[in-house]
Amino acid sequence: MKKVLLFSAATISVGTGLKAETEELKSRELEEVVINATKATEGTPMAFTDVTKESLKKNNFGQDIPYLISQTPNVIVTSDAGTGIGYTGFRVRGTDANRINITVNGVPVNDSESQGVFWVNMPDFASSVESVQIQRGVGTSTNGAAAFGATIAMQTIKPNLKPYAEVNSSAGSFNTFKNTVSAGTGLINDHFVVDARYTKIDSKGFIDRAKADMSSYYASAAYYGNDFVLRYQSFGSSEVTSQAWNYVPSYKIAQGNRTYNSCGEYYVDRLDENGNKMYDEDGKVIKDTKYYDQTDNYWQHHHHLSYSQSFTNQLSMNVTLHYTNGKGYYEDYKYNSSLYKFGLKNFTDADGNTVKKTDIVRRKWMKNDFYGAIYNLNYTSEILNLSFGGGINNYDGNHFGNVIWAKNYNNLSNGDRYYDNDGEKLDYNLFLKGSYYFSPALSVFGDLQFRGIRYQVNGTSDRFDYDKNQQILDIDKKYEFFNPKAGLNYSKDGHNAFASFSMANREPNRNNFTDAEAHERPTFETLYDYEAGYSYSSKCWNIGFNAYYMDYDNQLILTGKLSDIGEALTSNIKDSYRAGIEIMAGFRVGKFMDWNGNVSLSRNKIKNFTETVDLYDKDFEWENTTEVFYEKTDISFSPDLVANSIFNFYVKGFTASFMSSYVGKQYLDNTSCNDRSIDPYFVNNLQIGYTFSTSVFKEIGLNFRVNNIFNHKYETSGWVYSYAVDGVSDLSNRSKDDGLATQAGTNFMGSISLKF
Repeated sequence: MKKVLLFSAATISVGTGLKAETEELKSRELEEVVINATKATEGTPMAFTDVTKESLKKNNFGQDIPYLISQTPNVIVTSDAGTGIGYTGFRVRGTDANRINITVNGVPVNDSESQGVFWVNMPDFASSVESVQIQRGVGTSTNGAAAFGATIAMQTIKPNLKPYAEVNSSAGSFNTFKNTVSAGTGLINDHFVVDARYTKIDSKGFIDRAKADMSSYYASAAYYGNDFVLRYQSFGSSEVTSQAWNYVPSYKIAQGNRTYNSCGEYYVDRLDENGNKMYDEDGKVIKDTKYYDQTDNYWQHHHHLSYSQSFTNQLSMNVTLHYTNGKGYYEDYKYNSSLYKFGLKNFTDADGNTVKKTDIVRRKWMKNDFYGAIYNLNYTSEILNLSFGGGINNYDGNHFGNVIWAKNYNNLSNGDRYYDNDGEKLDYNLFLKGSYYFSPALSVFGDLQFRGIRYQVNGTSDRFDYDKNQQILDIDKKYEFFNPKAGLNYSKDGHNAFASFSMANREPNRNNFTDAEAHERPTFETLYDYEAGYSYSSKCWNIGFNAYYMDYDNQLILTGKLSDIGEALTSNIKDSYRAGIEIMAGFRVGKFMDWNGNVSLSRNKIKNFTETVDLYDKDFEWENTTEVFYEKTDISFSPDLVANSIFNFYVKGFTASFMSSYVGKQYLDNTSCNDRSIDPYFVNNLQIGYTFSTSVFKEIGLNFRVNNIFNHKYETSGWVYSYAVDGVSDLSNRSKDDGLATQAGTNFMGSISLKF
């Protein structure tokens, strides 16, 4: 659809001379060739929102991309550390992260196996982003992971044809510091441009022991010819974050402890080296009982080499070669663990007793390489726009683990691997899409995509069944998908209306295979997406709405069932859907104020759902399972209501924004049980800024932000495992273990930026 302006429009500065202006315009046009093949544009009959560079910069105090797009329609965000720094995630229309296709300049970013994106590996990437487009629903054809509910297309900053340098520093609550330095050469000898950035972020986090120590870089070198652009880009990061992904149990929250973190904490009955208790009878800590090296560590580097060619005013093409390498591990303390699970033999202690269990520190490693090519050929005329493109990408990943310490265990070899497996995934696609204009106002859109996948995993995993047999991985799957899309669009005099149908297919991810029982392998999922929308824009106000019905076939969801290795299982559910309406509006009040807002109302249902419940005896020994049937129930983590509001004030370099977000009730599982849900929350933020210049600095920017200004106590995500104990017949009163992602109360950030 025609985009509704939720953010202030971008301003492009041009060079002072005629040649600079010509080069600027040419560079802009050629740069767009790189990603226009996978972006929605004016007249594309789909629901999408563009977030500009200015909006990203204004709100960038070190939080990840999900938090910088959180005011767009039907987006909800979460943070392990409670601050938006470190491990963060988001959902669009209730769709989880591993069903959202994410690209940078058209290059896939999703991890090939999990199909998710780990934003902790892209700290402060927003400082190097020109724009972000959020396509809700299936969206247009793209490269990489299946777009099974949304697409996020990011474009990196365009080369600046003027020399510049900028320093930006932020500081605030939880010992959070962000320092960014960026610079560019400007256009050299009418052909060369080099840009670079480096960022360092540190934060203690709201949650106990949820610190983050991260750095990132971005570098770009471009050569402009008369009708082509050759550009190399590299960006990467290094991160060390303490683990906080267990979340806070609901009983701890009820006690008023919202920062509790069980990661790295010893068990209550643990004794120290001298046999003394670490806790008293009331459970209070007698001495320090934390393992402070319970961390996640990862290094990742991306390399893109792009060639864009303009043949005529109507015909252009792009080819991008890419390579990403990453490696890292997470380290954790395992209390009183069985030696056989770590490839270690039983041993005899000083008293002659056979020891089968001991305390262990392990590291779980992942090393991967991802490489390939994407390409597109574009034709544009007054009545016809066509784009032919595709990509071929290959992933090689090695997963292994080793023990670096075991209590009282002699002759430990840290290099020994107790599990080792390799994953390889080939992903290729072709698409042809275009728009034909029957008149300047009416157009038809068509998009045909073929996608093929081959996924193989071989080796051993770190999981054992109840008979002490290690899981052997032998997966070899091939998929071929056809994903058609079609729609009509009408646009005239500020009015825009569209209707479209899209189809998407998604292969199971790594966990869907490795967690499943051998006789219950998952199959692929299919989505049929029906969309319609209308918007009107004038100089002073705009309004729009999108209606959608997303019909799923064989959607993979959690059912409560555990595998023979104790992992939660997903199963293909035949019928489920998401249906809703997204309303967007904005208006300008005089010269000094504007308001933008959106509200999303939806129903997200599973038909004929069967839940599996574990039954335990009074000694908590597993006995059996029972099943509970639901004719219709809610899809987990899919609130019926999401709303956002932004008031902006601006006068003579001074700006102020008041931002509000409301998220309705979310269920932790697929049973619509209130006892296993997240309460609705309403959070408000205030931000003020002042920009001015001096004889020394081109621009000085001062910004101050108060997050959660009314100190609302809320949670954004979580998990739950429910079960029945000792013959409980009323399953509505069953027991549960859970964890909730508590978020920070009122907190502050301030920043200063200096432009040279």
